[in-house]
Amino acid sequence: MTNCIHDHARWGTGDQLGAGHLLTAETTLAALGSVKEGRIYDLSHVIEMGAPKIEPVQLPYVITSSATAQNGIKRRRALGAENDAGSNLERIEMTTHVGTHIDALGHFTKGDAMYGGRSADDEVGDWGLENLGIEHAPSIITRGVCIDVSTLDGGEFLEAGRPVTRDDLERALDQADVGLQPGDVFCLNTGWGRFFMEDNDRYVGGEPGIEIGAAEWLTSQDVVAICCDNMAIEVLPGTEHPKISMPVHQHALVEAGVYLVENLMMDDLVRDAVTTFCFILLPTKYKGATGCPVRPVAVV
Repeated sequence: MTNCIHDHARWGTGDQLGAGHLLTAETTLAALGSVKEGRIYDLSHVIEMGAPKIEPVQLPYVITSSATAQNGIKRRRALGAENDAGSNLERIEMTTHVGTHIDALGHFTKGDAMYGGRSADDEVGDWGLENLGIEHAPSIITRGVCIDVSTLDGGEFLEAGRPVTRDDLERALDQADVGLQPGDVFCLNTGWGRFFMEDNDRYVGGEPGIEIGAAEWLTSQDVVAICCDNMAIEVLPGTEHPKISMPVHQHALVEAGVYLVENLMMDDLVRDAVTTFCFILLPTKYKGATGCPVRPVAVV
């Protein structure tokens, strides 16, 4: 496997782009050239009050509004305005890992080690990450591959704690007659997304997801990002080594420099049996942030 361990050695110590290096003009043109119908599938959830969160590490999404149309007359006069223009503004407080979002490479550590041979002691400051923040993530326009494993166990969704293995992935890809290519974004549908905002306690209480062997195999296929319809990509609680926390995050982000996109919504893609498409995701450049909410789309 070319990129299983410490891919900063592959692209150089101090690298901040990771698997984004696999995105080329050729992969972008091929993805755009695959579009035949112009149909767009929105792969994101609405971010709203009450959005599911993993406590205590994730804060709630809170929005407060202020309208000047009703109470801003004195304010407008102070600015010298004589007309009736009003504006509505808001303040939002949240973790950047709310709703459908992408993890920056600096989101996770292995001990003190971060991607690119960096040290958490050096990089994590009072005002965010000094390096490896989401502002360094690439604009992603490439081929997306959606594989549905929701019915593997005979139901409509996999149960929490059900690991998705490399063998499961290879069989599902074979069944879909799709092979992975360097620069792909891999999207896995487990059926767990049905509980987002419908049963949040269940949604965050555990989840089906990939285990570490499947993650290592995916990164060895040179994917740019791994996406899933759950909170954390990986199986929770972990079954292979219950006392090891979040090994898929450690491998993908710290070792392989592969991005993770969580809380994807793939119901429409699965319904229409769409397995390959042009995937578009443009991360917002919040300087020093460990991730950001996103609105990825699939175009066919």
